[in-house]
Amino acid sequence: MSNAQSDGVVRVGRSSRGRGGKTVTLIEGVQLPATELRDLARDLRRQCGTGGALKNDTIEIQGDQRDAVVEQLEARGFRVKRKGG
Repeated sequence: MSNAQSDGVVRVGRSSRGRGGKTVTLIEGVQLPATELRDLARDLRRQCGTGGALKNDTIEIQGDQRDAVVEQLEARGFRVKRKGG
């Protein structure tokens, strides 16, 4: 388990690597059981009005949705940090 996943801080960033130039928002370090993590991913996709996926405990939301995701996670009581620029 890496430090990012064990320090209790959820990190929200964006990436377009390996996605044909399309940007996705990445949410890493959420400490929840698998079923709750899946439900959180579904709720975030719904709130953002876009698609996404859950891969290896990382939630991917299509597009640059960092502001909306940070707002939603903070409202749920998570400690959130923006990752990257």
